[in-house]
Amino acid sequence: MFIYLSKKIAIPNNIHLKCVSWNKDQGFIACGGDDGLLRVLKLETQSDDARVKGLAAPSNLSMNQTLEGHSGAVQVVTWNEQYQKLTTSDQNGLIIVWMLYKGAWYEEMINNRNKSVVRSMSWNADGQKICIVYEDGAVIVGSVDGNRIWGKELKGNQLAHVAWSPDSKILLFGMANGEVQIFDNQGNFIMKMTISCLASAAGAVSIAGIHWYAGTGGYIEPDCPCLAICFDNGRCQVMRYENDENPVCIDTLMNVVSIQWNHCGSVLAVAGSLRATNVEKEFNVVQFYTPFGEHLRTLKVPGKQMTGVGWEGGGLRIGLAVDSYLYFANIRPDYKWGYCCSTVVYAFTKPERQEYCVVFWDTKNNEKFVKYVKSLISVTTSGDFCILASKADDSPPQDDVELEPGCPARYVLILCNTIGTPLDSKYIDIDPLFVTMTKTHVIAASKEAFYLWQYRVAKKLTAMEINQVTRTRKEGRERVYHVDGNTSGAGDGGPDFAKAFAATRDPICCVTATDKTLMVGRESGSLHRYSLPNVALIQKYSLNNRAHYLSLNCNSSRLAVIDIAGVLSLLDLEARSSSSASSSSPPDDAAGNPAAAGDPSKFERKDVWDMKWANDNPDLFAMMEKTRMYVFRNLDPEEPIQTSGYICNFEDLEIKSVLLDEIMKQDPERPNKDNLINFEIRSLRDSRALIEKVGIEDASQFIEDNPHPRLWRLLAEAALQKLDLKTAEKAFVRCKDYQGIEFVKRLANLQSEPMKQAEVAAYFGSFEEAERMYLDMDRRDLAIGLRIKLGDWFRVLQLLKTGSGDCDDALLQQAYNAVGDYFADRQKWVNAVQYYLQGRNQERLAECYYMLEDYEGLERLTAELPENHKLLPEIGQMFATVGMCEQAVKAYLKCNQPKAAVDTCVHLNQWNKAVELTRTHNMKEIKSLLSKYASHLLEKNKTLEAVELYRKAHHFLDAAKLMFKIADEEAEKRSRPLRVKKLYVLAARLVENYHEQVKTSQQSKAKGKKSEATFALAGLLEEDATSSDSRIVDNAWRGAEAYHFFLLAQRQLYEGYMENAMRTALYLREYEDIIPVVEIYSLLALCAAVSRAFGTCSQAFIKLESLESLDAGQQQLYEDLALEIFTRHPPKDSRTLERRRSSEGSEGKLPMCIVTGLPIQEYQFWMCSVCKHCAVENEIRKYNFCPLCHSPVA
Repeated sequence: MFIYLSKKIAIPNNIHLKCVSWNKDQGFIACGGDDGLLRVLKLETQSDDARVKGLAAPSNLSMNQTLEGHSGAVQVVTWNEQYQKLTTSDQNGLIIVWMLYKGAWYEEMINNRNKSVVRSMSWNADGQKICIVYEDGAVIVGSVDGNRIWGKELKGNQLAHVAWSPDSKILLFGMANGEVQIFDNQGNFIMKMTISCLASAAGAVSIAGIHWYAGTGGYIEPDCPCLAICFDNGRCQVMRYENDENPVCIDTLMNVVSIQWNHCGSVLAVAGSLRATNVEKEFNVVQFYTPFGEHLRTLKVPGKQMTGVGWEGGGLRIGLAVDSYLYFANIRPDYKWGYCCSTVVYAFTKPERQEYCVVFWDTKNNEKFVKYVKSLISVTTSGDFCILASKADDSPPQDDVELEPGCPARYVLILCNTIGTPLDSKYIDIDPLFVTMTKTHVIAASKEAFYLWQYRVAKKLTAMEINQVTRTRKEGRERVYHVDGNTSGAGDGGPDFAKAFAATRDPICCVTATDKTLMVGRESGSLHRYSLPNVALIQKYSLNNRAHYLSLNCNSSRLAVIDIAGVLSLLDLEARSSSSASSSSPPDDAAGNPAAAGDPSKFERKDVWDMKWANDNPDLFAMMEKTRMYVFRNLDPEEPIQTSGYICNFEDLEIKSVLLDEIMKQDPERPNKDNLINFEIRSLRDSRALIEKVGIEDASQFIEDNPHPRLWRLLAEAALQKLDLKTAEKAFVRCKDYQGIEFVKRLANLQSEPMKQAEVAAYFGSFEEAERMYLDMDRRDLAIGLRIKLGDWFRVLQLLKTGSGDCDDALLQQAYNAVGDYFADRQKWVNAVQYYLQGRNQERLAECYYMLEDYEGLERLTAELPENHKLLPEIGQMFATVGMCEQAVKAYLKCNQPKAAVDTCVHLNQWNKAVELTRTHNMKEIKSLLSKYASHLLEKNKTLEAVELYRKAHHFLDAAKLMFKIADEEAEKRSRPLRVKKLYVLAARLVENYHEQVKTSQQSKAKGKKSEATFALAGLLEEDATSSDSRIVDNAWRGAEAYHFFLLAQRQLYEGYMENAMRTALYLREYEDIIPVVEIYSLLALCAAVSRAFGTCSQAFIKLESLESLDAGQQQLYEDLALEIFTRHPPKDSRTLERRRSSEGSEGKLPMCIVTGLPIQEYQFWMCSVCKHCAVENEIRKYNFCPLCHSPVA
């Protein structure tokens, strides 16, 4: 920061001031003094010129009111900013609260204890409560409306100071003897504060000030010290909270009268007096410190006795009460900011966030990008990049620089582009107090050492190349040098941070660099000059003062130095380097050799706080002196410009400056274009004036004498306006503008004058004017061509429609489509559709319909498109993505892509549709598809779905296999027999379907008229060849028959047809492989017993007792039951079952009737058309459906 005195206001009658306080919100300044003096002033800046803002604008008193009411000397003044109240107190103990009414201050309340004098008053952070302390130990806490909340007498204590904590929970009382006591907000004593800064201080001390910053402007880093306590002997301690055990201790070595924090807690002002070393006289000073105790600046103030200090709300000015004067000093803060590639980067703190808010403001497009960085140290910019230096909060990636054991905190350098995207970062061990960067290197310096990082930015690398870069990037890209070390320029390995911590007697205080030179300034005033990129010490220079800021011009021939007192001087480097190189003395002796000490010219300017060399001229620079900007050409100043901006960039004879004060004051997150100012330097202004007032000839002569590409460009443009093509061409040649030269040549080939003017208007961007000229010449085609070049298709459409006669259809379509594109790019699909319809742009129409979810529109489009149109597959894909299978299939079939249609059906689980399509289009891959899906279903245990899938796909045999598997499983589980029968029937019917399918396929294969028997035979032969599972194919109905007769036997038994039941049960013996044997013989034994056929029953029991599948206990039970039955009834059948003309007939077995379960004796019987099972005709008449397979009876 830089500070200088700017204004002095005298108090009438030489009345001495005792105190001063500046209202942070409304800007009122209250000062109290002897004889009841109390004044309220307000400094306002009025400026008609929009460019002169902030400190540069003239300020005058808009309020200067004397407040009458005190008789004694006013000793305490304090503001309540929230409620716009002023509280004052005098030596007689009288307290007055003043309020603002219609622009003037009036008494609102008065209070007088008449016992003691008020030593200090303090409002809490939200302005609700005031705490007043009296010298005799009385404490009163009152509310803003004047009511007393509580009072207390601290016996035996003389009070001197009071302060509230930011959260209003704690009060600090400063005693006259230098003690600080901590109380809660109800007045209960908590503890005494430890004062560690007074260690080894002799004599009595008193407190000069206590100020606890309330955090209203955010903190510069998390956990930042904010409570400052300062003593009259100059000792000061800054604490994080009231019982902080290791506070920051500062010895200011002065007699302190007052302290105050600035608006954001980043600077502590300590005001008082300093005794000069050689003189007896003391002089007034204000010292400025960071919260961590680093000294920033010293401001000397004239006068005898300073009594008070007060910061302005924005931290840009400070008010000082000295004798009977009020002095004002302007402050130029060290903002964390930079400028790269038309982007201003700046950082600020917010009360609600711990991090710094870094804004990347692209001034060209007025776009802002915000990034939050914790513990930001600095912002440095160069070219298109920016370096953010901050403390590293988390542990860095392991593959970076290896850590020394027990090393200090780590820091991180982040390389960003102009929108804040991090491109690379480096963790380093040295504190980057001073950072500078060039197009290839970043140099960060601590007090003892400097670190060099050669950064590379991937322009267009593939991911693989980027990985290789990260692998190879450690070698030779980072180096560390100690400032006292001997740098020879020989390339060494990676950075060795161990040597960077060795202490030095002469610390580094500033650095700067260009592509080939690095300058390092040291506190003793010596400067080291190193060559880049190999870092060899070339020369040392010695200055009279410690440098604060260094800057090299564009060809590294001259160095500008601003010292700690704000004096700017210049140092020539080039002139000396040749002689020092020729002298044989080693570079280390250069500092001692007066001949080699550079040639600081006699140039010197005071109160300089910013300067910038021109990027394109080594003799041109701009500097800020107080609130004026001077431009120097060859050390001659031009007349100054009033401004308080920070210089961003100086090139093309234009200076770009940014009013950071205004940005920070208004709304830093939404910077305003008004706060960016461009200044033209004199030669540019003069040339412009000459061209306008005198003429091109004279201007051309003047520019010849003061050549600069920018001036030649100015001349070329002026000559073009006047159609002086010869001068224009010459000027374009001088400023090396090839496009300009081409344009002039093109103009020369045009015949008509108006045509030339129109072209020039278009060249200068006056497109409306150029278009008007073209239309006046009746050249609508040229006007349209111009608008097409500009991409202004709305205007193209207008021009095409307004013209008489027909317009070019192709162009009209192109215009409609371009306007459609304009709306589509902005996602306004509805508007886009209207234009695409007119432009017949089906591709984009499809996209718009899809975005609008207008699927009917897409269907219409599908119908309109011709077959095999290239858009149909895309439309099919669109339908498929939203699950509209039918529409997708239509689209795919229309463009002759049945495979895509099938894939879509499969994807959307429309298998029946897929199968139908594969069959219609005779596609082969259905088998693999089905097996894939079926296995997928089976994995999920969805067997029935798989059966259904195969059935739909006409893969009846596969379906039947699965069905039999299910039926077998159910049978094993002993499910309800009816359910098992149904499953077997379904399986069998699937096999029948399979037979049918084989037969028809044979019929379709066979040409000519062969007999059906031949088909059947061929079918059977094919079945034999194909079916691997003959059990399933041949005996398809066996399972169904078994369960049918099992159920029938039981039904007959319960209906009382005992003998029939027994005969059916006897027939069941043929199905022992399907129904469990125990079940069959148990049923048979039961039926036989009830029909009194004990012989058969006995045989059943014999079988049951001999079953190996039963355990001994169960066999025993059967034996007991058999004993019980056969002791009563002899094991003989009551009537011999007629040896059913034994079912063993001459033709083999007789068919069984599926209704009665008896063998059919007749020659005529009914046979089912589906399952081919028989029944007696008389019996089947009672049924509508086949009892076995449930198909309708014909």
